[in-house]
Amino acid sequence: MPVPERRDAPESLGRRAAEDLKFIRNAMARTATFTAVPGAGGAVMGVVGLVAAIVASRQPTPDRWLGVWLIAAAMAFSAGVVAIVIKAQRHGLALDAPTSRNFSIGLVAPLAAGAAITYALWTIGAHAAMPAVWLLLYGTGVLVGGVFSVLIVRVTGGLFMLLGFLAIATPPGLGNLWLGVGFGALQLIGGLWIARKHGG
Repeated sequence: MPVPERRDAPESLGRRAAEDLKFIRNAMARTATFTAVPGAGGAVMGVVGLVAAIVASRQPTPDRWLGVWLIAAAMAFSAGVVAIVIKAQRHGLALDAPTSRNFSIGLVAPLAAGAAITYALWTIGAHAAMPAVWLLLYGTGVLVGGVFSVLIVRVTGGLFMLLGFLAIATPPGLGNLWLGVGFGALQLIGGLWIARKHGG
């Protein structure tokens, strides 16, 4: 009596191969893209920026205005780092992977340059130039780091740079307003978008 052929074997093999390829593609996408950009943390950073813009606008001297923004920058940076670590742990992402390092370098290098330029501007009393410098260099860092991340990060970086150009093109008295729009509203909206679309 002849043994009937099993026709489902090739089909089963093909389905298994397709599933394996899908798994490999997803794994490669995760390692090629830095997805630990914090959404909720970014939103917290935006709230800090909004508060800083309001408080800074009420300061009687340029140095006290600068002090408010420096404190806010330290708070926002700390919140961002903590949020990145928490999100990476929650999603099982390695922060020492090449993509994570590239993202960090792309972001931190312009921030370090911004700190040095801020000090140089402070020594000559050029406080009015600081908002444009901060927005441009932060935007540059987010845009460059965003090359290794999701599209919304690059878009946010580009919008920060646009605000920096507006800070240059408009009267110096509007600098604090542009900082509030960028480090406050834009950071908040971008953070909420990432939280909703990219896992917190």
